[in-house]
Amino acid sequence: MKFPVSVLLSIYSLLFYSTGTNAQTAQKISDKVLNKNNELNEVVIKKQTSLVKYSSNGNIDVNVANTLLSTSSSVNELLSRVPNVIVAEGQISVLGKGEAIIYLNGILINYERFAAIPVSQISKIEVISNPSAKYDAEGKAVINIITKKNIENGIMGTATQQVTVSKFAGTSTNTLLDFNYTKGRFSFITNYGLQLGKGRELLYTTRTRPNPEEFMRSELTTDWKRQFNNYSNFGFGLQYTFSEKNYISLAYSGNIEDLGGVVESRNSITNNSGNSFYATDIDKNDVLLNQFMNLNYNAITDKQGSSLFIGSQYSNYNGTVKDFIDENGLVDDINTQKYLKNNVGNTINIIATQVDYSKKIKENTRLETGAKYSFTTIKSATDFLIADADDMNFEFDDELSSDFKYQERIGAAYFNYGGSIVQKFDFSVGARGEWTKYNLYTNANGIQKFEKSYGNLFPNLLLNMNFSENWKAHLSYVSRITRPRYQALNPFVIYQDPFTTIEGNPNLLPEKVHAFEIGAMYRKFDFKLGFTYKIDPISGAALRGDTPNSYILRSLNREKEQIYFASASKSFTAKWWTSTNTVSMNLSKSFDNVYSYALRPVKPQIYLYSNNTFTIPNLFKVQLLAWYLGDRSYGLGSDNSRSTVTLGIERNFLKDALKLNFTANDIFHDFMVSGDYNVGQTLIYYHRTYTTNYFRFIATYSFGNSKKTNYKKSELEQTENNRVR
Repeated sequence: MKFPVSVLLSIYSLLFYSTGTNAQTAQKISDKVLNKNNELNEVVIKKQTSLVKYSSNGNIDVNVANTLLSTSSSVNELLSRVPNVIVAEGQISVLGKGEAIIYLNGILINYERFAAIPVSQISKIEVISNPSAKYDAEGKAVINIITKKNIENGIMGTATQQVTVSKFAGTSTNTLLDFNYTKGRFSFITNYGLQLGKGRELLYTTRTRPNPEEFMRSELTTDWKRQFNNYSNFGFGLQYTFSEKNYISLAYSGNIEDLGGVVESRNSITNNSGNSFYATDIDKNDVLLNQFMNLNYNAITDKQGSSLFIGSQYSNYNGTVKDFIDENGLVDDINTQKYLKNNVGNTINIIATQVDYSKKIKENTRLETGAKYSFTTIKSATDFLIADADDMNFEFDDELSSDFKYQERIGAAYFNYGGSIVQKFDFSVGARGEWTKYNLYTNANGIQKFEKSYGNLFPNLLLNMNFSENWKAHLSYVSRITRPRYQALNPFVIYQDPFTTIEGNPNLLPEKVHAFEIGAMYRKFDFKLGFTYKIDPISGAALRGDTPNSYILRSLNREKEQIYFASASKSFTAKWWTSTNTVSMNLSKSFDNVYSYALRPVKPQIYLYSNNTFTIPNLFKVQLLAWYLGDRSYGLGSDNSRSTVTLGIERNFLKDALKLNFTANDIFHDFMVSGDYNVGQTLIYYHRTYTTNYFRFIATYSFGNSKKTNYKKSELEQTENNRVR
């Protein structure tokens, strides 16, 4: 078995230590090393790091530093290794809940900013399965990424170099640089990242209409051979601290995605008329520039610790596509050839302002409230030009070309009140109100205009019961919404071959969710039972087009979806072994009354997860991670099982200043997304292959010293940015 090879070299200008004490240990240390003439500068107590900490409210904290998760090359890969988090086909979901939105240190971030976070800077991951009203109503769950604290006065920086070699995808490099400077009240931070090289994704699809009167079978292979000409991210931030209680910060950041390469599509079609074969090669020339500007103010307003946050952000997305398409067909032994040009210009501007206030009333009582307003404008123009191979005279194609304009205003306000009923019962109750108004124009398939405004109220309730130190329980209700991605609304055409296109759907409705959960913690065990009900769930399917053999891949709303889930988790720590284990069952059923899906029996899905670290004293650590996601049938379709096994070996040198790690990821190459569904009398099967099996070597050297201080960087990000993908 052959694996791709990945090499990662990280250099840090600050030495981080793992520290931890309990009350008794701290007292013993104090008795031994403290006296009137002796100052304790630093004490390091090393112990095995536990991967997961369970909270009584159903959330979990996942440690990243010093675990197998820290060897991930990207945040996307890191999250795929977190228990109960599923990453597939560009979507990050929490098992039993659905798609999650991403926060960075408590502030919502967009996908572009999320993808650029260096894993080396991440301390832990919070998986919030029951988010309160202060979180945007956009996601069914929240994943909050917590970075390591910069508590040093002076200079510190990081440099990370990654080289990935893959037989499947080719070679790519990723360089990340970070620089921080703090002196007194002034702080400066900057970063730059550059990815070059190649990537690949392979999709095999069959479409079969078994009806003899309209029989058709299409076998389609689409091979994305991507060339990262310049995938870079950059930014800087300035902060001035007025006092320990308030500071102001200004941040600018952005990223460039210059994508080349080729998309090779091969489609073999058999029907009652005979056989045909189409080969389509698309030379990619896509460039996207994203820019963000943040101005934020944070303050502690009283001695009890009440806080005020005021933030504003301007986001700008500019994208251009200049694809050249070479199309060859073989129909009844007759060759045909034509050329197409796909030129797209796309601009998105988002202005947003947010205010949050948290008032601490008593020791265990707090009132949180806030408001937000955002304004979004989108303009997009798609021009398709077609020419015969003989004359190369390109002519404008009205059917494939279109213009798109969209404006959206969202206003939101929320409150959340938490306190204690009696000594053993804590509660949190809140509501978030959001008002949305939008207007949409497109001339795809004729002129279409939409204008609508609607308001929604999203209540939530959480009750914690602390019966004893080892016995706790919680009960929660959460309501959320998922608005369509902007690209999913835009009906512009992504061309794959003469019979396959990807197009947006301006008729998409927002998806609404009601989620109930009951859970209990007993000693080191964590149990959960839940039910999620979705109205107008957003999904996708290949629907028949205007011609007999054509299909359009499009987002759509199903009628409703019901999800039942149950999970049990257990973690334990010994001197030489730490282990986190989860077993879950997920039963979902989807309903449709529009698109003529063929119904099938519902089948539950099993999820197994185990993460283990074995420490051989004074030698090395061995880390083993494995998870399995079983087959699933949800009434309108089926998903096949997938799994992964990852093994890592780690050794520290030079008083822990040098760390060497070797990782073999997805050893058996079983992470492949596949399944089938039957819609409109067509049975569709799909199978996606990714570059997930590789060997990776990581060398990390840490150095530096400086004086203690605190740089706090807080950014305002909006759900609207998260929808730009």
